[in-house]
Amino acid sequence: MERRAYKQALFAVRDEDSALDIVQDAMLKLAEKYAAKPLAQLPLLFQRILQNTIRDYYRRQKVRSLWTILFSSFSHGDDDEERDPLETLRPGDASKPTDGPLEQLEQSRVVAIIEQALESLPGRQRQAFLLRYWEDMDVAETAAVMGCSQGSVKTHCSRATHALAAILKQKGVEL
Repeated sequence: MERRAYKQALFAVRDEDSALDIVQDAMLKLAEKYAAKPLAQLPLLFQRILQNTIRDYYRRQKVRSLWTILFSSFSHGDDDEERDPLETLRPGDASKPTDGPLEQLEQSRVVAIIEQALESLPGRQRQAFLLRYWEDMDVAETAAVMGCSQGSVKTHCSRATHALAAILKQKGVEL
């Protein structure tokens, strides 16, 4: 069953490491939630869990790529070190003189808008968004930290993403 699941996940995501992670997550979910089910039901349950895990993977990738595209304009230099633009590009930060004054001003303006937009979110939405997309936690980890269900985490993240996109669009920041 594992080999077939791995091939299915690999076909879906075309990345060995991600496919292995997806199958492992699906197996853990099956073991945690359905251990008491009859053995005959487990293969169908596993297939359903595997498909949902693959969908979750694509949803996360879609949201991450949206925010990565937005923040890609903030990268400086050729170093491979990952940086958090909200920490490295504060308004008025002139520590990276590689851009001209207009570019620095625009980046500072966008960072300030993003920070204000994050602060304007309700607390639970902001918490879910930051844990999921800044801290790169999965839904289960975020739910454990927040003390709520995984469905609530998904709802909070979805609402936060839509609210941030609307605020940024209203302020003239194109995604």
